[in-house]
Amino acid sequence: MRDVAPPAARALVLHPVLRSDEGERNPGARLDEACGLAAAIALDVVERLVVPVNRPQPATLFGSGKVEELKGLIAEFEITLVIVDHALTPVQQRNLERDWNAKVIDRTGLILEIFGARAQTREGSLQVELAALEYQRSRLVRSWTHLERQRGGFGFLGGPGESQIEMDRRLIGDRIVKLKRELEQVRRTRGLHRSARKKVPHPVVALVGYTNAGKSTLFNRLSGAEVRAADLLFATLDPTMRGIALPSGRRVILSDTVGFISDLPTQLVAAFRATLEEVEEADLILHVRDIAHPDSAAQRADVLAVLTELGIDPDTDHRVIEVLNKIDRLPPEEHARLMSRNERLIELLPVSALTGEGTDRLLQAIDLKLAVERSVVAFDIDLSDGSALAWLYRSGEVLDRHDEGSVAHVRVGLEPGAQARFEGAYAYRGHPA
Repeated sequence: MRDVAPPAARALVLHPVLRSDEGERNPGARLDEACGLAAAIALDVVERLVVPVNRPQPATLFGSGKVEELKGLIAEFEITLVIVDHALTPVQQRNLERDWNAKVIDRTGLILEIFGARAQTREGSLQVELAALEYQRSRLVRSWTHLERQRGGFGFLGGPGESQIEMDRRLIGDRIVKLKRELEQVRRTRGLHRSARKKVPHPVVALVGYTNAGKSTLFNRLSGAEVRAADLLFATLDPTMRGIALPSGRRVILSDTVGFISDLPTQLVAAFRATLEEVEEADLILHVRDIAHPDSAAQRADVLAVLTELGIDPDTDHRVIEVLNKIDRLPPEEHARLMSRNERLIELLPVSALTGEGTDRLLQAIDLKLAVERSVVAFDIDLSDGSALAWLYRSGEVLDRHDEGSVAHVRVGLEPGAQARFEGAYAYRGHPA
C-alpha cells in the first residue's frame, strides 16, 4: 500500500510590531514575508495577523489579554503551530506553548528549518547543523519535531535526530567543535578550488540580493542553466557557478548565491560566511532588487548592510551594479519612467529576468564595466615560460611586446582581478605601464 503524506501543520503566523520597530518597515509586507517563509516548507497557514505590542512582556512577549485572545483563535481554527515573526527567548517560547497548547517557533527557528530543508551540498548541511545546534544549545526543547513529521527535511532537526535535542549542553558543545573542524576542512577545499579558478582567466560576476528577488531566474536567463528558481523564499542556498559569454566574446563566470533577509539569525550570519566568500572575491557584484516589492527600499538597505559587513562599501566600491528586477510587475507609467530615466546608467539597470527585457543591456553593461576597469600592466616574462605568456594572451589584450635576450617585455590590458590571478598562478609581479 502506498504511503500517504500526512497533512501539513495548520499554522498561525503572527508579526509583532513593537513600538521601537514602528515606521522602520511595512508591517503588511513583513507579514507577507513571514507567510512566505512558512510556505517555503509547505506549512498550511490558516490565519495571519499583525499584532501591535506596546509593552513587550518578559514572560510571553505579548500582553496577557492578547495571549488569551489568541488562545481562543488557536482553538477555534485547530491550529497546531504558531509562528512568531520575531525573536523569542526560551522562556517566552515555553510559556506560549503552554498557554496556547500548540507548538511555537520564532523567526530564527523557522529560517533554520528552511535552511535545513534547502541545503544540498555538504558544506551547506554542515553550516545549517552548526547554526541550529548553537541556537538549540540554550533551549534543549522539542521545538521542531512536529515539522519533521510533516515533511521531509534536514534529519537532525527532528525524527532521526531527535536524540540530539535531548543532549546536554556538553554533548552539543562537543558536536559543535566537531562540526567546526569539518567546516574548516570544507573551507580549505573551497579555497583550493578558488585557487584553481584563479588560473582560469575569467572574471567572476556574483549575483546577490534579498531572498526571492529573482537572482536564480536571472542566473538562468543569462546562463541558460536550469537552477531551481521558484517563487519561494530561500529557493537557492548553495552557490552555483556557470560560464557565460558577453557581447564582446569575453567569457565570465556567473555565480548565484544565497539570498539575504532582514533579521538573519546571528548564528547563520557566521555559519554562511564561507558561502559569501565568493562575493568578497568577485570582480563584479550584481545587486538584484525586486523593484516591484512594497518593501523594496528596506530590502535594499538590508542587503547593503550585509555587504558592508563583508567589507564591501556599496557607495564607493566600483564593482557593484544595482539591477532593478521584476519591472514586468510595475504599472505601465512607472515602467516607462524607469526605463527612460536609466537609459545611460551602468550602475542602475532595470530588467525583467522573467521576460528577458533589459537583459541584453545588462550584459553590455557588464562588458563595458569590465573594460572600463581594465588596467594596463607591464610584465617581464622569461621566454622559456610559454605557459605564462599564453595566459596573458588568452586572458588579456597584449598591447605591446618586445623580446630582449631571454626576456619578453609585455604590456597587457587586464580586467579587474586578472592581475592578481596571474600573479597568484605565476612567479611574476607586474607594474603600471
